[in-house]
Amino acid sequence: MVGKRRVRGVRRPGHRAGRGTRGLLAGAAGLLSLPAQAAELPDRRGAPAFESVRICSTYGVAFFYIPGTDTCLRLSGRARFEYAYQPSFSRSGNNAGATPGDYSGYQARARINLDARTQTDYGTLRSFLRLDTGSRTGFATMHAGALNRIGGAFAATGLDQIGRVQQQFTVDKAFVQFAGVTAGRASSFFDFYAHDFEFIVATMGSDIPSTNLAAYTATLGKGLSATLSVEDPSFRHTPVYSAQNAVPRSVVDSGAQVFGPANPVTPIFVGFDAAGRPTGLGFVDTVQRNRMPDVVGVLRYDQPWGSAQVSGALHEVNHGQMDSFSFTGTNLGSPVTLGNNQAPRGPASALGFAVQGGLKVNLPFIAAGDTLYLQGAYGEGAALYTGLPAYNGPWAQAATAVQGAAFSQFFNDGVINPFTNRLELTSSVSFTAAMLHYWTPSVRSALFGSYGAMTFARGAREAQGAFFSLTNTGPGTPGTRFFDLSQVLRDSYRFVVGANLIWSPVKEFDIGLEAIYTRYGPQKGRILDLGRFPNQNPAFVNNAANPVATASQVDAIQVRARVQRDF
Repeated sequence: MVGKRRVRGVRRPGHRAGRGTRGLLAGAAGLLSLPAQAAELPDRRGAPAFESVRICSTYGVAFFYIPGTDTCLRLSGRARFEYAYQPSFSRSGNNAGATPGDYSGYQARARINLDARTQTDYGTLRSFLRLDTGSRTGFATMHAGALNRIGGAFAATGLDQIGRVQQQFTVDKAFVQFAGVTAGRASSFFDFYAHDFEFIVATMGSDIPSTNLAAYTATLGKGLSATLSVEDPSFRHTPVYSAQNAVPRSVVDSGAQVFGPANPVTPIFVGFDAAGRPTGLGFVDTVQRNRMPDVVGVLRYDQPWGSAQVSGALHEVNHGQMDSFSFTGTNLGSPVTLGNNQAPRGPASALGFAVQGGLKVNLPFIAAGDTLYLQGAYGEGAALYTGLPAYNGPWAQAATAVQGAAFSQFFNDGVINPFTNRLELTSSVSFTAAMLHYWTPSVRSALFGSYGAMTFARGAREAQGAFFSLTNTGPGTPGTRFFDLSQVLRDSYRFVVGANLIWSPVKEFDIGLEAIYTRYGPQKGRILDLGRFPNQNPAFVNNAANPVATASQVDAIQVRARVQRDF
């Protein structure tokens, strides 16, 4: 395969396994200049007792029996180097979080796989472990941003390195399979294509290679199988919209003011005058909690011509409660008193969903190994199931694919209505096509493309603008020029096309080059170009005498080279 190599059995029957090794036995025997069949383990006490290491052919190549047991083990791994080039846009002025100017990115990764299998009266008992480590530097989309989101990347703190250098170590896989059950850390069963042919992983579509789950797969016969999986929602969370990303909390404790952590919050109306008009604000903590697992169902059909799969998922979106602490800063709105306070209405969670259909077609009549994938997905409150924010950044509520760009897309799964405290879910859709072609047995290439769109609930943006005059945060006051041009909570689209070329001079050794082009922007109208002029604040923009800089889309390219050895 061109891109990430999946582990057999992690997702579904029939998926291609990672290429193997000759095994630990062959490596050890080679060091000793002995044939593999003669390799022996010496007794630690120096006694003449020996136990032969035997080849295990039951589960394919490269397995051997662990001495003294009936368990077969396969050891494999990977070493990879990548260099990428992606130009950034210049950005002037004072804009928080902007670090433009990085054109290059580097990555070195190492991987070790252990696959242990034992035959039992109930079938094969399998355990699989994958350790993944790496060093990444350079521009944002070269970084382990998703690992930042789950605490798997360790950033440097030096003046020239902070935000640009990361060290990574993660338990990528650790699962057990037995009698149709898969339990542990594995790839989500919802996924299908999952960027199998790509380096940069830029197309849209679900791709969660590591999550915690418990699943059961039933083989129904004639290539048909069904899976029910209960999966960790933490790896599917995309932020609920927060009008204020970091508001420090304070509380008086024993006469002293103690400051707590900075939580993202969004205002809701809790104070009203005699006529029922909102006069005061409370603040809701938007951090999502783990309350219920995601439930994934899959129906898959495998035949010699290829595969077809239908996936469905239920995913809860939630938020915290009204924050009772006082807030520092100036964005407090009008005071809320016992006389004008009104308890917010509505639930603190909403149930989102996603559906996906995929088709894989083998094309041996063109060339051996040629494959075509087609995939489409739709979700509400489940953007990571459609894969729309995966490349730009699902760890932030707004992100861009290139530094200093005019437009940061908003990827929130839900927006809290400030009048009702209800979560209004966002819809997303994605379509992906990818084809792998072998020009010769040692030269292959892939061509891929994808389109996705995100649409916020009707009226959600206008409702967020209702408190703008009190907090000066959010999309602006409806009806003003700033509101019309603000990028906050704008419906958006993105498409990407790319191709790669890989040469394998020897087995399990790849030298390749990939290039992508992506465009994204608002579905309608234009947005303030914060790349050219970041300080276009509401007061400036709403003054009709002032010129404003706007844009209708962002275009970005990336070129990445890879050298990889699997063993």
